[in-house]
Amino acid sequence: MATHTLDALGLKCPQPILKVAAMAPQLAAGDILEIKADCPSFPNDIKAWAARTGKTLLFVSTDGDGNHSAQIQF
Repeated sequence: MATHTLDALGLKCPQPILKVAAMAPQLAAGDILEIKADCPSFPNDIKAWAARTGKTLLFVSTDGDGNHSAQIQF
């Protein structure tokens, strides 16, 4: 099990989710992907992507500056 990081700061919808989807085939079962993004729709988009793909969304949070963090377990 490994933890991977994806920096999607500065990318606008749908690019952060497309980057997650492109990285997904490289990850093994049990791996964790941590994503940083500042796109306003990212929290809803990542929740929908995790539900659609059957991955476990561990958390999604937003700081006071509009930056989002999320972790998905594969």
